[in-house]
Amino acid sequence: MQKKQFTFKGKTLEELKTLDVREFARLLKSRQRRTVLRNFQEIEEFINRSKKKIGNNKPIKTHKRDLVIVPEMIGMKIQIYNGRNFVSVEIIKEMLGHKFGEFALTRGRVKHGSVGVGATKGSKAKAKK
Repeated sequence: MQKKQFTFKGKTLEELKTLDVREFARLLKSRQRRTVLRNFQEIEEFINRSKKKIGNNKPIKTHKRDLVIVPEMIGMKIQIYNGRNFVSVEIIKEMLGHKFGEFALTRGRVKHGSVGVGATKGSKAKAKK
């Protein structure tokens, strides 16, 4: 059985990596396309800086949660700030077109414990004794 090859809007990963950031923007949905076309210089600048850091074996840390993931970023390990600490994320091909902030959640999961004192009528009676 042959493994299914990854494609994004009919293009293979190799074809996507040859595209310019603005050419890749044409394949995206309208909201992401507008974001990329407005910030393409910022995205290219981020890619260039991160390639230098990869060469120096430094971690890539960023506060830019609004950058759209483009094909040149695939395979990078980026630490994205979530408001409290940096969350390590490895960029994979399924993340194309999404923003960094979607993978570094700012709010943790709520873990509901037992009921506190005074939360129910039965617990008030226990507290008075």
